[in-house]
Amino acid sequence: MTVSVLNGIHDVVTEQRPVPSPGPGEVLVQVRAVGTCGSDVHYYEHGRIGDFVVERPLVLGHEPSGVVVATGEGATLHQPGQRVALEPGVPCSRCRQCGLGRYNLCPDMRFFGTPPIDGAFCEYVTLRQEFAYAVPDGLSDEAAGLLEPLSVGVWACRKAAVQPGSRVLITGAGPIGLVAAQTARAFGATDVVVTDVNAKRLRVAGELGATATIDVSATSLSGSGFEPDVLLECSGVPSAIGEAIRQVGRAGRVVLVGMGGDEIPLPLAHVQGFEIEVTGTFRYANTWPAAIALAASGEVNLDRLVTHRFGLGEVEQALTVAARDDSVIKPVVLPYA
Repeated sequence: MTVSVLNGIHDVVTEQRPVPSPGPGEVLVQVRAVGTCGSDVHYYEHGRIGDFVVERPLVLGHEPSGVVVATGEGATLHQPGQRVALEPGVPCSRCRQCGLGRYNLCPDMRFFGTPPIDGAFCEYVTLRQEFAYAVPDGLSDEAAGLLEPLSVGVWACRKAAVQPGSRVLITGAGPIGLVAAQTARAFGATDVVVTDVNAKRLRVAGELGATATIDVSATSLSGSGFEPDVLLECSGVPSAIGEAIRQVGRAGRVVLVGMGGDEIPLPLAHVQGFEIEVTGTFRYANTWPAAIALAASGEVNLDRLVTHRFGLGEVEQALTVAARDDSVIKPVVLPYA
């Protein structure tokens, strides 16, 4: 099979590798679509994210969908021909965090495209059968792959306890901000305000259900008059985080989703005086059924996020297109394009 490999910083090549064989309880999936993520770009640009360092050739890509083509011994959940979305992280299922249902915090998680685990910028992958989810025919291959970022939005809204009547501020109109905005509306939020510095992305946020948008390159957030009870911080920009937290009302909740610097300034007096809860998120757990339902029902439009498409031989272009084109939201790699 053809595989796109990151050999090092700014060094992506294609090569041929054997098609993997599914082990016991696993399925072999022909990959149909893979979304690109900011973390893929970060590995390409820097060769590491925190403690995860690219020390040998690595296959990136962790937003895949595909079709089951073979099953391993004891794998009975899917038959060949079943279209599936893949949850790209397989926990150990034995540690304390897994036992408590927080498998996203499993210290032995094997996550696609995270060193040293290869990802899905290739033609075939194997995965434990319970992490391959059947998807309805009405969901496109691209949308099925983007259930992964949608799961980030679902997890963030759950962590923030978004509910009917919630007033939600979302900082950052990238792919995660856009799915978080749609998920918040689906969860019943009555006010969903999205901020960014990119007018094109803010227009898309408006199309997808944001009740208001703010271009913070031209208008101060503090002058908006909007007092949310939930902040979903999806920009990862340290200078934006403090200002956004100061907008949150009494007993509000802040969920830090975006990946920024290792440290951020925290307006502690506001957090303490207003008894604001501040928490982070790390991936997701038990989100795929909800994400599939949201996308299949039309409450979340994932196809609208796809702006660029590339083949396996063009992964480097997929990882760098955002630096050349400010209309980019989500580039997708199509192994069989």
